Amino acid sequence: MIAITHLVLAGAQADGAAEPTGGIAGWATDLMERLGAVGAGAAIALENLFPPLPSEVILPLAGFTCARGDMNLIAALVWTTVGAVVGALALYWIGALIGRDRIRRLVDRMPLVKLEDLDRTEAWFARHGGKAVFFGRMIPLFRSFISVPAGVERMPMTSFLLYTTAGSAIWNTVFILAGYQLGDNWHLVEQYVGAYSKVVVGLAAVAVVAFIIVRIVKGRGGDGRPPEGAHHRSSQSEHVG
Repeated sequence: MIAITHLVLAGAQADGAAEPTGGIAGWATDLMERLGAVGAGAAIALENLFPPLPSEVILPLAGFTCARGDMNLIAALVWTTVGAVVGALALYWIGALIGRDRIRRLVDRMPLVKLEDLDRTEAWFARHGGKAVFFGRMIPLFRSFISVPAGVERMPMTSFLLYTTAGSAIWNTVFILAGYQLGDNWHLVEQYVGAYSKVVVGLAAVAVVAFIIVRIVKGRGGDGRPPEGAHHRSSQSEHVG
């Protein structure tokens, strides 16, 4: 997502243009010019379904469009939040259709992952699902994906809509107002969000690598040798044979 964002902005920043004419940003601009605030909402709905579409480009661009007087600021805030909720609902129902049973069967076939891990995750989500959905709406990459486990666990719809709307409204408002205030320099927002996104991706990668290492070490008995008793069981099998 970070690489795509830089490619999207490269053309506009190279020639100093405030309004891009190509790439994803150009597409979003055209959508807003045709449909106004509804177009901004549609772009954000698609961004939820296809995370490589960068909201850190679309939202400040919407703010810049409002600053030029081509779109109403309140309408932009409302419709982008509506779009975020619509996209999140689509992913929620995808998670619900996949269902808990299919997830458990999939996890049971995955190497290094145990059903106990899923049980702990489900227990955690049962206790903290509301906070996960709320704060997840303000974390790159997780903004979209958090809706899927909410659907798998059939989080109550009222709670899901409440937390999703609140988290999305905060995220959208911050970036739209940033673009509104920066005007022609709306694209500077991406530089700061890009650093934030890199930190999030880096932490996620470290967590995954750490999980894999710990699970492999535990699988070998903690010191690179087979688990205690494995040799004894093997000898018994050979003796019986």
